[in-house]
Amino acid sequence: MTKPSSHLPGARSTELFARAQQSIVGGVNSPVRAFRSVGMGPLFIQRGHGSRIVDVDGNEFIDYVGSWGPLILGHAHEAVLEAVQRVLRNGTSFGAPTELEVQLAEQVKDFVPSLERLRFVNSGNEATQGALRVARGFTGRDYVVKFAGCYHGSVDSLLVKAGSGATTLGVADSKGVPAASAGTTLVAEFNDLDSVIQLVEEYPGEIAAVILEYIPGNMGVIAPELPFLRGLRDLCDREGMLLICDEVMTGFRVARGGAQSLFDVPPDLSTFGKVIGGGFPVGAYGGRADVMAHIAPEGPVYQAGTLSGNPVAMAAGLATLKLLEDESVYSDLAAKTQRLTDAFSQIAGEGGVALQTTCFGGMFGFFFGDARVRNYTDALASRGDLYPHFFRGMLEHGVYLAPSPYEAAFVSTAHSDADLEQTIEAFRYAVGHL
Repeated sequence: MTKPSSHLPGARSTELFARAQQSIVGGVNSPVRAFRSVGMGPLFIQRGHGSRIVDVDGNEFIDYVGSWGPLILGHAHEAVLEAVQRVLRNGTSFGAPTELEVQLAEQVKDFVPSLERLRFVNSGNEATQGALRVARGFTGRDYVVKFAGCYHGSVDSLLVKAGSGATTLGVADSKGVPAASAGTTLVAEFNDLDSVIQLVEEYPGEIAAVILEYIPGNMGVIAPELPFLRGLRDLCDREGMLLICDEVMTGFRVARGGAQSLFDVPPDLSTFGKVIGGGFPVGAYGGRADVMAHIAPEGPVYQAGTLSGNPVAMAAGLATLKLLEDESVYSDLAAKTQRLTDAFSQIAGEGGVALQTTCFGGMFGFFFGDARVRNYTDALASRGDLYPHFFRGMLEHGVYLAPSPYEAAFVSTAHSDADLEQTIEAFRYAVGHL
């Protein structure tokens, strides 16, 4: 293994970032990649295999970002590569139906019982946008309730109190979003049912849907309280609103049936991305057949995309999901993740560093601080100021985490016992030097 340099980023990454800033806005194609919140420039990645990535300076890292979640099998998994190569020989895109998209749709439906009908798109952003549009078209209502700190992609109307990169960069609302668009979004507090009830009372008969991540992963990883989720389901039923579960991050990640299967709270609509593309750009939204029947060509709600159902992405997703049919995959992922977070808690406690950890399946997160984190307000009150130094300590000891204290981390099937041990020792060093 190549030992990471203590001088990161290396010369080649630094040179590429300088070049990139001359042609790419901010030098990156997604804001959090700029590494600003951890006080350094970004690493430019050259390759990945299994649990590890290597940057352009030859530094090797155990990767817990996993392309922000989709690489549940690790980098360059042989079964995924073989499936993609087979499809590539036949062509890359047709803008027409293929058998692969039917097969993947059937596989996704088999994993998630609440999906009676679905539609493939190209990203989680598109999936969320499509779900909101059909929810409004089905109900004839304009308003949507979201939760502070939950991130549902860069959809205009949902860039209000957003998590993810918006929180990392200290931007809760985006310029360029029309007030009329943002004004259709009502913001409640996660794990606080009363805050939703208050909005329903203020806008009676006007709210089309409530959208949330059952397990938020974009303001750090936060555990939902079951009475809160069940209360939302009952409230939506009573008020004629649709409940939308954003599974772009959690779908097939925390459990084979997604977060909704862990809590047995079926939504009306769900959105997916990440894993179902096996590392390629893909998304999907779906749910109740009567709601989805409002989408063209069956109904009046229009949504389309030339690359939707792209055969390359369908093949990669199908190869990935086929390997997730074995339930032992999830028990193994959960055991690895629990081992890490238990060790983190023990080491932090021994060192007198306050730490809160949360994990579900192969997804985990942590906050520095004494207080339990239940929502966005609590997340912002944690010791995010400790994260940059901690992040650099982990990086210098060969562990690559998200360059933000408000993102999730991911364990893959490729992470070995040796990887976990190295990660634990890196954590011991990084926390010991805070």
